[in-house]
Amino acid sequence: MSSEVMSDEEEAEVVAQIRAGREQILAELSKTIVGQHDVIEQLLLCLFSGGHCLITGAPGLAKTLLVRSVSEIFHLDFQRIQFTPDLMPADITGTEILEQNDQGERSLQFVKGPIFANVILADEINRTPPKTQAALLEAMQEHQVTASGRRYALDEPFFVLATQNPIEMEGTYPLPEAQLDRFMFNVMIDYLPPQDELEVVMRTTSKRAETIDPIFTGEDVLRFHEIVRRVPIAEDVARFAVTLAAASRPNQEGTPDFINNWVNWGAGLRAAQTLVLGGKSRALLNGRAHVTQEDIEALAKPTLRHRVLLSYRAEAEGVTIDDVIERLLETVIAGV
Repeated sequence: MSSEVMSDEEEAEVVAQIRAGREQILAELSKTIVGQHDVIEQLLLCLFSGGHCLITGAPGLAKTLLVRSVSEIFHLDFQRIQFTPDLMPADITGTEILEQNDQGERSLQFVKGPIFANVILADEINRTPPKTQAALLEAMQEHQVTASGRRYALDEPFFVLATQNPIEMEGTYPLPEAQLDRFMFNVMIDYLPPQDELEVVMRTTSKRAETIDPIFTGEDVLRFHEIVRRVPIAEDVARFAVTLAAASRPNQEGTPDFINNWVNWGAGLRAAQTLVLGGKSRALLNGRAHVTQEDIEALAKPTLRHRVLLSYRAEAEGVTIDDVIERLLETVIAGV
């Protein structure tokens, strides 16, 4: 697909295609997933934008089922890696083994690990040591792995959807800020409302889950990535995203006092890029060919909650990261 500006007819065709695809995706996901509409939307925004996603939630909230179902809809190769304290980098990336051919000649052959798939579910990613986390970091950032000095490109599209359990912190290795920043969103999965929970219980105890039908291919996903980046955004909307990210940094000129009191480390440039790119995806998914400030506001929490580090004072006062983001939004909106 060319990098030229789309004509009005092309824009209208693309918006219609994405919007129709959204309805098809939701219809297929409803076969296995009940509720969680915000979570599904944020996960789709990551896939349409080409970003990685960190999923935080208690056990038993269908995190694995959701990721597997999405990979089936897009007809993508799916691999689940259970992260444990004894997991080594080679267990993820692969390793070289000595093989002998029919002529008796021996040579080292690289055997690919589970990272060589389109969708990687990194289950309980914070249970593995930093050395193994670093191996995943290269794959997330460079879409390649290095083994014995050789680089191996990963198949495209490539997504890492990682889960972490917020209630069991024994024996965990908190992700470093550099790796957290590589995740486009931090999506929070909460318990379902009583009626939805009842539907899940009735459905899962009475019959087998329906089969999900593929809708798109990997090539379609790559085309969506190109389309998303071509969505126009007004300068004032992009400036709002930049201002929002910058306002989260303590001890800077113009930073609100509550940020100086409650935040140790604010969001970097990648947060503003994520807000803009996610806003473009959200606009298309909602049938619009341009980004609005409301798109940026809607993505503030999943974009910033893993990029802003709270201080001990905030924790002592019972202030949560979502509380800080909500107040930050109100302050920045008032100043626009």
